Amino acid sequence: MRAGIGGIGVALAVALAGAAIADEPGGRFDRLELRSIGPANGGRVSRAAGVPGNPLVWWAATSQGGVWKSEDGGFVWRPVFDDQPVASIGSLAVAPSDPNVVYVGSGEANIRGNVIRGQGIFRTTDGGATWSHVWKHPGQIGTMIVHPRDAGIAFAAVLGDPFAPGPDRGVYRTLDGGETWERVLYRDEETGASDVAFDPANPRILFAGLWQARRRPWELVSGGPGSGLYRSADGGSSWRQLTGHGLPEGIWGKVGVAVAPSDGRRVYALIEAEEGGLFRSDDGGESWRRINAHKSIRQRAWYYTVLTVDPRDPDTVWIPQVPLLRSLDGGRTVHPVDGTHHADHHDLWIDPAEPRRMIVSHDGGVDISLDGGASWFAPELSIAQFYNVDADRGEPFRVGGTMQDQGTGSAPSNSLRGEGITLGDWKWAGGGEAGDFVFDAFQPGVAYAGEYGGILTVHDAASDNGRNVSAWPANPSGHGAAALGRRFQWTAPIAVSPHDPAELYHGAEVLLRSTDRGRSWSAISPDLTRNDRAKQQWSGGPITGDNTGVEVYDTIFSIAVSPHEARTIWVGTDDGLVHRTADGGGAWTDVTPAGMPEWGTVDAIELSPHAAGTAWVAVSAYRTGDPRPHLFRTTDGGASWMSRTAGIPEDEPLFAVHEDAERAGLLFAGSERGLWMSRDGGDSWRRFAANLPTARVVDLVVRGNSLVVATSGRGLWILDDLTPLRQWHDELESAPLHLFVPPPARRWNFGGSWSDAGAAPNPPRGAVLHYWLGEAVEGELALEIRDAGGRLVRRLSSVAAPPPPSRNPRPLDAGPRRSAGRA
Repeated sequence: MRAGIGGIGVALAVALAGAAIADEPGGRFDRLELRSIGPANGGRVSRAAGVPGNPLVWWAATSQGGVWKSEDGGFVWRPVFDDQPVASIGSLAVAPSDPNVVYVGSGEANIRGNVIRGQGIFRTTDGGATWSHVWKHPGQIGTMIVHPRDAGIAFAAVLGDPFAPGPDRGVYRTLDGGETWERVLYRDEETGASDVAFDPANPRILFAGLWQARRRPWELVSGGPGSGLYRSADGGSSWRQLTGHGLPEGIWGKVGVAVAPSDGRRVYALIEAEEGGLFRSDDGGESWRRINAHKSIRQRAWYYTVLTVDPRDPDTVWIPQVPLLRSLDGGRTVHPVDGTHHADHHDLWIDPAEPRRMIVSHDGGVDISLDGGASWFAPELSIAQFYNVDADRGEPFRVGGTMQDQGTGSAPSNSLRGEGITLGDWKWAGGGEAGDFVFDAFQPGVAYAGEYGGILTVHDAASDNGRNVSAWPANPSGHGAAALGRRFQWTAPIAVSPHDPAELYHGAEVLLRSTDRGRSWSAISPDLTRNDRAKQQWSGGPITGDNTGVEVYDTIFSIAVSPHEARTIWVGTDDGLVHRTADGGGAWTDVTPAGMPEWGTVDAIELSPHAAGTAWVAVSAYRTGDPRPHLFRTTDGGASWMSRTAGIPEDEPLFAVHEDAERAGLLFAGSERGLWMSRDGGDSWRRFAANLPTARVVDLVVRGNSLVVATSGRGLWILDDLTPLRQWHDELESAPLHLFVPPPARRWNFGGSWSDAGAAPNPPRGAVLHYWLGEAVEGELALEIRDAGGRLVRRLSSVAAPPPPSRNPRPLDAGPRRSAGRA
């Protein structure tokens, strides 16, 4: 048996689990495991594809949950990219000539406000069993295509860094299976590529769209002089920009382009412009006409602007949009296609060998059709993008949080049923897709949940009813922040006082307080932000506006009420400030750390449950072009600060920090690529890899003996037993054997149900024992459990027991026979 820490569950089942605390394999905690609890309700998928002529294999490129694959026709999916250094996937292309070869472009190119930077291009030659990182540059890649007859030739439409200018933009080509890449189309450091497409019948002909775009915390810019449509006639070696001849004048934004596989003369281009829309060429791109200018195909262009042409009919073109749109007359008219289980569609792949077989990706996952879109089915995918998490004080405790485009959900950490935690165990809990989520610590079953625009609800699980208790009921959509009466961020924070059950806090540009559970509100602070009016203007230009609440800036982003002093409250803002009051809001002191990155977002404030003056502040600045982790610690109430990120890579931003309530100095932190742990108050950090896939960890909470981890892209995870982490001390490193003191166990009565849809595992039943082995053991390792009188209760062994003897060891004679059993 291997050295390290092991765990055994003692009851109806025996389990061994493991995890690593160090970057290298074989860390001292490498046999601990976290438990994924879902929900398997889907999440945003950037691209999806199948294998021509093979009805069993499907692929999905998820926006923040890695690459997934199905090999049974789309019913069961599994992640195949978990050990790679990035979870955000923007594109995926299966080689038509060899379906074992798949190219993956990382970095979702639908550049939402919380988009994760990609890390380049990956390739598999064995159907996803192993991957090679073949192009290593940060940024977003929205489209990849592979030559129809040569798997070694591929193109990538590289948008590049969405938050800063840079040279790694444009269209890239490989001629040797990804070993080398050449940039073959480039405009400038502000302009990347939005699309690239072959003429499948003549792959020397290509079209590409360039897109000038930028994300900042306070705005989206889509469009500029760099955007345009290009054509190559020599396999991508040279390009010619297409202008005039029916194409729109003026500034362009995002461009999508597709060639009809059945007729290379038919080319469609979806262009964001003042006089934009769907353009069609019937002569291979020499001349164009706007065939459709309807707003339904142009809305929110930065988030969509893709199209797919039927492999056999050049007049049938699909346009994924808020609804899934289809034209049967060459683009002149479009109609919605019903039946997919979610809106906000991003991609459609059609099998060229059987065009009735197709897969569409959207904000809720994927839908598959086998009859040309007449009907659809949606598989279960555990790729939810949580913004936050909380856990109540029940036993078993419940967890909950808000999920991008999925709403607010709550579920038990243990369903007490043999099926595990199913989709049916997840319940709506008020609020919406954004905002914050907090359980009421004093009223079981009651939760406060937010939504963008400052909406705040209170929900009672017992009656499954709730009410709106918003402090400022107004709709901010379509307006710049400067025009709003109150500035609430997309995920405006909520806090419940640990001292007074009726006291709530909600963050705008001021801190709002209610002393009657949300029935009335008052501001207890002045504007605590930098209030830069230049960063509060109308967003989305120069062509298409986009003001949904994400762009509202100069707001309070985090709130923490002291567990020691009821009148001490800390707040952090999305523009890089930290304030503290010691008198319930009467006076506020700016305690911003000196090393705070300019315009950094204060994602989390953690006040130590052990020492009143100690706090940690996690700050991200990647949205202003700074990908470094920022974590500050104070031990004197904010009078002085120290940076504490030793051990964390320089390109891995932090979003969450949490101190264990039982062991002082035991910290957990959530980063762009996973979970970190410190046992010395943040002086040094080690990656807590365990079995957690590469994922952005956005929030953390410790409840009892468990750590709950919220990811953006892989749902919720729970480390069920913190015992070895809490009891570990360095002297054990040299001990040959150590048994950790187990926590109290509870014997639950388990029931059952009629469904296991989306089932995730419950925690191990019975007592869980953790032990340390200093060296590997050859042969049997046995653990005996004895009562107070020394009598053997249970013996557990690392050697599997032989199976019980058969009740009928003799071979049966040939011929018919009858077997009867009890009902």
